[in-house]
Amino acid sequence: MIDDVRLTRPSGLALRVALRQSSRSARLLIEQISVGRFRKKVTEWFRKNGRDLPWRRTRDPYAILVSEMMCQQTQVGTVAPYFARWMTRFPDCRTLAEATEHDVMGLWQGLGYYSRARNLHAAAKAVMERGGVFPRELEGIRELPGVGRYTAGAVAAFAYDDAAALVDGNVARLLARVFGVREAIDGSGLRKVWELAEGLQPARGGRVFNGGLMEIGALVCTPRGPRCGECPVAEFCIAASTGLQGEIPVTKARRKTVRVEEWCGLFVREGEVLLELQQGTRWRGLWKLPKLEEIPERKPELAIEYPFTHHRVRLSVYRMRAPRTNLAGREWFAIEGIKDVPMAAGHRRALEKLTKPCGRAGAGGIEGLPPMRTTPGQASRQ
Repeated sequence: MIDDVRLTRPSGLALRVALRQSSRSARLLIEQISVGRFRKKVTEWFRKNGRDLPWRRTRDPYAILVSEMMCQQTQVGTVAPYFARWMTRFPDCRTLAEATEHDVMGLWQGLGYYSRARNLHAAAKAVMERGGVFPRELEGIRELPGVGRYTAGAVAAFAYDDAAALVDGNVARLLARVFGVREAIDGSGLRKVWELAEGLQPARGGRVFNGGLMEIGALVCTPRGPRCGECPVAEFCIAASTGLQGEIPVTKARRKTVRVEEWCGLFVREGEVLLELQQGTRWRGLWKLPKLEEIPERKPELAIEYPFTHHRVRLSVYRMRAPRTNLAGREWFAIEGIKDVPMAAGHRRALEKLTKPCGRAGAGGIEGLPPMRTTPGQASRQ
C-alpha cells in the first residue's frame, strides 16, 4: 500500500505513461495486475470497514431493488429513513403492486426524481404478473420496468451473491483511477470501465467484492481529495503513482443550467388549498399550485427558486380568489393534512411558506392576510 500519496502536478513522463496505459484494452490492463491480490485487498477492507446499512442486512431481492432505486441520485444518509418507512408500508411486491399511485408518490416525496417511484411500482406489478416470484437470473431482473444494467447487477450480486458486474459513479471513478482510463467515464470510457468491472469479478462472492468496490469509491476514492494513503488498492493505482488523481476520471462537460419561469395561483378557502394534478412525464402523479393562464399585474405574494435536473425554476405565486367551480384535474385539500399529499418539492416549499392552519375551526387563511370569502355550501373535494 502507498503510505502517503499527495496530489502533485504530474510530470510529462507521467502523462505519457498514463496515456499509453489508457490506450490499452481492459483485458490487457487487468493482465498487468495480480487480480487475486486485488480482490483480496478489496474484500478484506470491506469486511473491516463497510458501513452497516439497513439494506445490507437482507438478501431479499425486492428490498435490495428498493434500496438501489432510492440510492440513485440520492445520498445514503438521506435514503435510510425513507427505506425504513417504505419497507414498513410496502414490505413486499404484492403490497406495493396493490397500492395506488397516490400512496406510492406520497411515501416517496422528498426523495425527488419521481420516475424512480413509478418504475418501482411498475416493477412490483410485473413481478406479480409473473406469479409473484422475483426473477433469479440477471436477464430476468433486467426485464423488469425501469431496471437497467447497473441495478440488475446490484440485485444479482447483493441478493444472490452472483459474480455480476455493476458500475455506479463510485465504481467508475475508482476503476478509472486504478487503471488510468483517460476517456470520459460518462461517455466513450464507460464501456471500458464496464469491461474492467466484469474482468475483475470473482467466481463467487460477488456480494462482498462489489460492495467493497462501491464502498472504496464512496469513502476513500472520493471525487475531490481522495485519501490514497488509506486506499487498499493504491498499490495498483496508475492515477496515484503518476499524480493524476485530480485529472482522472475524465467526465463530459456539464449541461448548462436552463432558467424557467412558473406563475401559479394560491387559491384558499376555509382551511383548504386548491392544487392541480400533473400529467406530464416528469411530474405525473404529483400535485402543484395551479398554473395561471394570465399573469396578474401586481407583485406576487412569494417568489422562490428551486432546482430541477439541469433547470433553475423561478416560481412566482399570486393570491387568487377561490373559483366557484373547478377545472378538471384540480382538487381542494385541507391545509393541515397537506404533508400527506405528494407534491413537487418547490411547490411544497412555497406552500409551506405561505399557508398555515388557523387556530379557529373553519377559517383557513394565509399568514398575515385575512381568509378569502367563499360561497356557502361549496364541497370539500370536487
